Formats: sequence, C-alpha cells, structure tokens
Amino acid sequence: MELRIFTEPQQGATYDDLLAVALEAERLGFGAFFRSDHYLPMGTDGLPGPTDAWTTLAGLARDTSTIRLGTLMTSATFRHPGVLAVQVAGVDQMSGGRVELGLGAGWFEEEHTAYGIPFPDTRERFDRFAEQLAVVTGLWRTPLGETFTHEGEHYALRDSPALPKPVQQPGPPVLIGGRGKRRTPALAARYADEFNVPFVGLEETREQFGRVRDACESIGRDPESMTWSNALVLCVGSDEAEVERRAAAIGREPAELRENGLAGTPEEVVDRIGTFAALGAQRVYLQVLDLADLDHLRLVAEQVAPHL
Repeated sequence: MELRIFTEPQQGATYDDLLAVALEAERLGFGAFFRSDHYLPMGTDGLPGPTDAWTTLAGLARDTSTIRLGTLMTSATFRHPGVLAVQVAGVDQMSGGRVELGLGAGWFEEEHTAYGIPFPDTRERFDRFAEQLAVVTGLWRTPLGETFTHEGEHYALRDSPALPKPVQQPGPPVLIGGRGKRRTPALAARYADEFNVPFVGLEETREQFGRVRDACESIGRDPESMTWSNALVLCVGSDEAEVERRAAAIGREPAELRENGLAGTPEEVVDRIGTFAALGAQRVYLQVLDLADLDHLRLVAEQVAPHL
C-alpha cells in the first residue's frame, strides 16, 4: 500500500505553505504530493486566495527532487485540452518525469460563476471530458515528426505538431475517478492508468471498483493493468486527545471522521486502511486539511506507514 499526500489549497494556502508540505512529504518518503484544482473555497474564507494547480506544480517540480506530483482532479472545464497537454508535458520535463494528471469533468458551479468560466450541463461536461482525454493522450502519443488531428463536437485540432513531448512515455499517468455509474467507468477503462474513488466507504468502493473492472473486461482490458486507489480525509493522533485536537482544527468530529475517513490512533488507521486494501486498493491519498501541522505527516510516516 502506497500513501500519498493530498492537499486542498483553495481552502487557504500560499505557495510556500504547499512547498513546506511537499518537502516534508518527500523527506518522509510518501509516494506523491497531490493537490486539488479549484478556484473557490468551500466553507471558509480561503485567504489569501486560490493558487493555480499547474502553476504551483511547475514551481514544485523545480523545488522538489524525487516526490511525484499531480492533481486530484484537474477540471476539464478550466483549460483547452491542447493547452493542458502542453502545460502538463512542460511540468513533466521540469520535474524530470514525476508528473501525473488527474482529470475530471468538473462539478463546482459556483467557482465557474465566480471566475467567469463556462459551466455546461452534466452531459456536455462529460462529452468535453471524453474529448479532452482523447486529445491530451493523443497529442502525447503522436510520434515525433508526425502530426495530430482531432475533429470533435467541442474541440478541433488540425495538423498539430503535438509538441512538447513529456519525459514519461507514452505520457504521464492519467488518473480518473468519481462515483458515476456508466460514463466514468467506461472512460476509465479506455484512458486511465489509475482509478480513484474519493471520500466513500467500503461498500461504495467495492461497487465502483467492480463497475470499472467490468468496463475494462468489456473492452478486452486486463483490470490488473489498472492501479486502484481511494482518497480519504486524514485525522490521526497518538492518543484520543490528539485525535480530538486535530479533528477540531479542521472543523470535524472524531466519530464522523472514523466513519467516513481515516481517523483514530495509528493502530486504528492501519486496520482501516487494511479494509480498503482487501477490496483491491493499492494507494490511499491522505487528504491533509491542516497544512501547518507537519507533525501529522511525521506521525503517519513513523507509526502507520511501516505497518502497511
């Protein structure tokens, strides 16, 4: 089981805050540092304001050395797929091949309204998402010296030189996630290197992993070629008082976090992760909401990770 750190900077974080967490995660041996891709906070003032996901990942690509970097999830509504392919390939080059692209259809209407970003209905967002996956992966996989063309309903690229090329070939790993019962599994089976189920319990994880496995088999893909993961909020304490303190710091209750996330003593969290592993999960993205609490990461590295 690989543990990765997942942050939500729109809730209130500077680049330096993110860098401090990424560097500590790298030093402690976590598998990756991921961030959300949002422009509006949820339930907080979000001060000092949002940071752009791919701008900050470009900085982290130069300011870190070994840890992998990525998004859960970049919204397909935010960027043209041709531009996104160039951005991610560039950051992959800057990092020496350490980037992963989590891509989703987008869901948070208010942030689109706040920043003047069009927000189509669900069907069109998924149509655009499907085309974006085809365009981004198609550009990366086009051999040097050849051109890429895509004629879709929403995007048209003609005779693109398909440059620059990422370091990783045929391209950075693509992550798809979510709870959708039909289109999400089908797109994951076709395009994803990793499937992620965010913030759900065991039964929904079992069901959604099953849908994606079925979708893989329906197109002749071996489900074992997919990496399977969960994202869960983290609240670990060396004793109950520390669990309660960390829960209060993020405005949550320990009992609720134990039910819906990874909360409790290190022993409890090890057991809880084991239940997801039994369903096939190979990675867990630990949603860290208090970015100033680096001791939280150290506790997990010292008392949870060695037992997985």
